[in-house]
Amino acid sequence: MMEKFYEKYYWVYVLLSEKDGQKYTGCAKNLPSRFEAHQNGEVTSTKNRRPLKLIYFEACLNKEDALNREKYLKTHYGKMFLGNRLKSYFTGQVKKTDIV
Repeated sequence: MMEKFYEKYYWVYVLLSEKDGQKYTGCAKNLPSRFEAHQNGEVTSTKNRRPLKLIYFEACLNKEDALNREKYLKTHYGKMFLGNRLKSYFTGQVKKTDIV
């Protein structure tokens, strides 16, 4: 059932290189497969930046929307959005309400 859920969408994702601390933004129809390709060094732009962590992803209903979102996230304002969206992740802060 979960496989069919993933198959319905196009995914925009952000990887964080644990080697150099840089982020990589991409787009894929099959996110688990694409992430595995990154991890295995099969993607030219990230093969020398491994290991990588998947730190953010969004689902889009079609390829055009996903490509436009990827393009936006690579802009100055898109990077600002991600910085604000992932602020707790990057600062390592955990709110008391997050602790169960």
